[in-house]
Amino acid sequence: MSLAAYCVVCCRRMGTSTPPPKSSTSWKDIRNIIKFTGSLILGSSLFLTYELLALKKSLTLDTQVVEREKMKSYICMHTVLDKRENYGLLYQARKELHKTVRRILATSAKILQGPFADTFSTVDIEDHECDAWLLLKKSRSGDRTARLQAVQAMSEAHHWHDYQYRTIAQACDLRTRIGLARSQESDLRFFLPPPPIPALNDDTSIEEELRHLLASLPQTELDECIQYFTSLALSESSQSLAAQKGGLWCFGGNGLPYAESFGEVPSVTVEMFCLEALVKHSEIPSHCDKIEENGGLQLLQKLYQLHKDCLKVQRHIIRIIGNMALNEHLHSTIVHAGWVSLLAEALKSHHIVEASHAARTLANLDRETVQEKYQDGVYVLHPQCRTSQPIKADVLFIHGLMGAAFKTWRQQDQALTEKVSGDETRYTTCWPKTWLARDCPALRIISVEYDTSLSDWRARCPTERKTIAFRSNELLQKLRAAGVGDRPMVWVSHSMGGLLVKKMLLEASQNPEMSSVIDNTRGIIFYSVPHHGSHLADYSVNVRYLLFPSLEVKELSKDLGIGDLIPVDVNHLNICKPKKKDAFLYQRTLQFIREALAKDLEN
Repeated sequence: MSLAAYCVVCCRRMGTSTPPPKSSTSWKDIRNIIKFTGSLILGSSLFLTYELLALKKSLTLDTQVVEREKMKSYICMHTVLDKRENYGLLYQARKELHKTVRRILATSAKILQGPFADTFSTVDIEDHECDAWLLLKKSRSGDRTARLQAVQAMSEAHHWHDYQYRTIAQACDLRTRIGLARSQESDLRFFLPPPPIPALNDDTSIEEELRHLLASLPQTELDECIQYFTSLALSESSQSLAAQKGGLWCFGGNGLPYAESFGEVPSVTVEMFCLEALVKHSEIPSHCDKIEENGGLQLLQKLYQLHKDCLKVQRHIIRIIGNMALNEHLHSTIVHAGWVSLLAEALKSHHIVEASHAARTLANLDRETVQEKYQDGVYVLHPQCRTSQPIKADVLFIHGLMGAAFKTWRQQDQALTEKVSGDETRYTTCWPKTWLARDCPALRIISVEYDTSLSDWRARCPTERKTIAFRSNELLQKLRAAGVGDRPMVWVSHSMGGLLVKKMLLEASQNPEMSSVIDNTRGIIFYSVPHHGSHLADYSVNVRYLLFPSLEVKELSKDLGIGDLIPVDVNHLNICKPKKKDAFLYQRTLQFIREALAKDLEN
């Protein structure tokens, strides 16, 4: 709500609280009072107070009402003004107040920016009383640098009154709201809570709404994986509904996923099936439009709020919103649906997975400072917020078999007594995000995630059998969309991830459009990458996963012939998980990155 609108509401409430007597006060007198007051008080929230006090003297308004309104943090209007109020004294007073507010804000800005700024100190108000409005105006400037400075100044404001944060929350535009959400120090009071979501009908469940949303999406031009997830979700949700209505619960379709989560409540399991299917659909731009048209943003928010304690559910939901955010025409809808406040809160989470998914989504929404687009599975570990630190190079982390973007690079487990809460120099759940980012702040650190499996029957989508060639091409396209290749870079890979890196570089060398990826590669770190073949396809401590070896495992046994080895006395899984920051594994990695990027980081 603008200050002018705020004045209107207060004036309306003042005028209706105690009807003015039939005094001889003329409209000319009131207008002079408004103009006179406006000429003395230079833009601030206190202007409103003085204005009302001046009007009070002429209109004989209730003093208690004035004081009560003056102390409110902010005012929201829930009703439409009576048309009859558009006439008479109140209407004219409101009109003059609008003019005065506009004039005062403009005058304040000129004075504070001009050579007479010192004269402002003679007015008996604090500086921060006018900061909020001036910064709000600056955030809408046509000059991008001015807008960025305004948002940064807002995010660093920790001395404002509550109503000033709430005022910004109501009055800022989409661009400013997203910028504040991506600012590390921003107060969460900058963000209005999501709008109320209608309650479900008595005969409708979240599960049914998810099923209806999924069924409403186009079923044509889908790849086999999306078809698999969609049919599985719809099939299992039908059986769940039948069970809830008195039928016997049974496993239908592909029963294996239920067997793996046998202890879960069936409805929760079905919700996960539906969300996994929606994740796949949200990778298609036209399907994102349908999700939005059919109320998907509100339904997903309802599910998000319902499962506040289930990070797995929330992670899938934010993945969907992050994919939808790749489509710029949906940005305003996503913001107006209230997602920015939820993402701003998630970004501050101490759970690295939750914070990283929120950071990806907000980066896709932030077209003011981010040119890149981060597709599903590409996560920036540093910097996750807006920063004044120039980024000079990239480091990319590619996990291996049964790995993930975050857990592969965690610290090797230690005794609980050695973990110090809040001290990331002693213990971290993701050393690239904490240790490496702190030692090399000029790096953009990216970690990728892709589906991989040790056997066909445990594959995420058994109808597809993705080779390393397929995965490397898919991943290379995603990384290029994220701007990989625009800066000097170092690759860090584990196990099969190293094979993917080599395959990506081979493909990039044969594609002129990807030549920058080759030109800017400064070095590659391989953790236990089977350059000369691997026995993994023949032996394993967990034989049941290898009864039917998948294509990925079979390809690990091929002779790829490359590499000098540095022997380390750790097993295959812990080779990329240093015990502590001063361990050889981390220090040698840090040394390699610094040496490979030395010239680039100096410039």
